[in-house]
Amino acid sequence: MKRIALSYSLAAERTEPVARGQAHALLRNPIMDVLHAVREHGSISAAARALGLSYRHVWGQLKEWEHQLGRELLVWERGQAALLSPFGQRLLMAERLAQARLGPQMEALRAELERAFSVAFEDTDSPSEVLTLYASHDHALTELQELAATSHDSGAPGLHLDIRFTGSVDAIRALNEGRCLLAGFHTQPFADTHSRSARTYRPLLKPGTHKIIGFARRSQGLIVAPGNPLRLRDLRDVARSQARFVNRSIGTGTRLLLDELLTHETLASADLRGFEREESSHAAVAQAVASGDADVGLGTEYAARSQGLDFVPLTEERYMLVCLKSALDLPSVQRLLQLLGSARWQERLHSLAGYAPDHPGEVAAMKRLLPWWG
Repeated sequence: MKRIALSYSLAAERTEPVARGQAHALLRNPIMDVLHAVREHGSISAAARALGLSYRHVWGQLKEWEHQLGRELLVWERGQAALLSPFGQRLLMAERLAQARLGPQMEALRAELERAFSVAFEDTDSPSEVLTLYASHDHALTELQELAATSHDSGAPGLHLDIRFTGSVDAIRALNEGRCLLAGFHTQPFADTHSRSARTYRPLLKPGTHKIIGFARRSQGLIVAPGNPLRLRDLRDVARSQARFVNRSIGTGTRLLLDELLTHETLASADLRGFEREESSHAAVAQAVASGDADVGLGTEYAARSQGLDFVPLTEERYMLVCLKSALDLPSVQRLLQLLGSARWQERLHSLAGYAPDHPGEVAAMKRLLPWWG
């Protein structure tokens, strides 16, 4: 087993990744950047250009890494396209799966480091306000966190969203236990007052204590390989074909959605081959399908499109924030509500595959946004 060493870098502004696919690499590694670029572009010279490096540098690095790892990374002959060796392919797939599984934790770690170092850059007379949010993992929240950190009026303090990703149920529990001021969760529009969603969330939400804040709608469905080779259209097709399924963990909103969909289709968990296999995020489900380790999983359209996979929509769910009523007048919460209602945020949300604004920044009673609240 090779030893893993972590590192990070500081930059004045956020920079875009230099090659397609690197947006998913929250923790960058030069070996993986090179392997991905070679696979993407088919030659060492094209990979070097995409990475902004010289051919000689990339060639030398590849030879050094092969010596350190004791394995061949590329299969290459002069005049022919460079291919990853079987070991190189396994190495890249293992790294991408680890990135996907650890994505929520790495996003939280990066945000915490940015918050810590922001003290050195900001005016001490107007330090950033911190708003702690426990939430079901959602890419739009990461985009909101970035926008909040970079958009504030001149002279006004910034807003740092301290997001702790967890399951929907655990997020609301954290709110009730005083560990945060807001929680993020999602629920299905077709759920009724006797549904599992209603039975799960209703005991956690209190009308006199909580207020719902509109956020977004997002598309959830089947994440499948490009071209949808098994021709899957719904969960009945998944059960009938015995496609290898990958699940989300208990306590997540997507696992709750799966339970609702199975009930709706009069299916049992035993009907899905691989129901017991769990992944910690939508990205990890998508990566399992992309690597060929699974045929299908339930997740967001954004996760599927980000991996170049196909997507079969099953439902458009409502993602919401829940806030303590007593915290609504806090400056940090008011700043968040203004940001959610801004045109800049709504344009950014529209640009994300499978997302649409849904009463963003509007404070509402339970029965207005929760279809099963009666």
